[in-house]
Amino acid sequence: MLNELRRDSLPGIPLLVVFPAFIILDIVWIFHTISGLNYATTTFGIVQLVAGIILLGIMAFSLNGFFMVEPNEGKVLQIFGQYKGTSRAPGLRWDNPFFGKHSISLRIRNFETGKLKVNDKRGNPIEIAAVVVWKVIDTAEAAFQVDNYENFVRVQSESALRNMATNYPYDAHMDGDIALSGNTAEISLKLTHEIQERLTKAGVEVVESRISHLAFSPEIAAIMLRRQQAGAVIAARQKIVEGAVGMVETALDLLAKKKVVELDEERKAAMVSNLLVVLCGEQNTQPVVNAGTLY
Repeated sequence: MLNELRRDSLPGIPLLVVFPAFIILDIVWIFHTISGLNYATTTFGIVQLVAGIILLGIMAFSLNGFFMVEPNEGKVLQIFGQYKGTSRAPGLRWDNPFFGKHSISLRIRNFETGKLKVNDKRGNPIEIAAVVVWKVIDTAEAAFQVDNYENFVRVQSESALRNMATNYPYDAHMDGDIALSGNTAEISLKLTHEIQERLTKAGVEVVESRISHLAFSPEIAAIMLRRQQAGAVIAARQKIVEGAVGMVETALDLLAKKKVVELDEERKAAMVSNLLVVLCGEQNTQPVVNAGTLY
């Protein structure tokens, strides 16, 4: 495993003054040496000229060592295929001119996956997409552990999203079940953990991930809508029945407590039946007035 090695490159501003000054002095020296050459020139004069030219070439080539590091950026330095470190100090820097320099952004980035068509835990085909927020935390792993870390992040995020969607149902049928549509916080944490496990080897940290699109596939959307409507009707009916039973119980208790009328079990059953019809019916009931006796 190749981990990031911080390298403190030299500040470039002072050297940007020193190198041109030395180049100018070397050029003056070369011209001065050339002007002093004649037929009686000694070997030492020729050596001085050659040394001045070589030094000028070295100083000029050293200018290739300057590079710029922007805020939240890392420069990966390598020579002859060997990783030598990463410079993160922002500004103009200088290092070995033979070093190759590759920029890697350390800024927070985000992207939205494509709409994936998968089957949820119950086998229902659904469409799902997510927004993933991420950043590079280890430039060496991002540069050398994977071929293209940006493409790696996209592919692995979609793979993790697909795998997570198959482990949870679209909606919960029982209390306590974790569903894709109803438990947003839990699903986001699970998805973030799932993606992070796959991207650790690439030196990437997942800051956040959230579901951005979730729907049944078009071919079953109408059927699932009717099922949801039926479930909502059943749930509403259950609440209505629970309330009606409570009201009937309260009515019977008040009648017995205040001794308004004494009813046998058969009459109580008839009264309960009538009250439940009135309270639970979808349409307004038409009362029938009994003008005779109770029995």
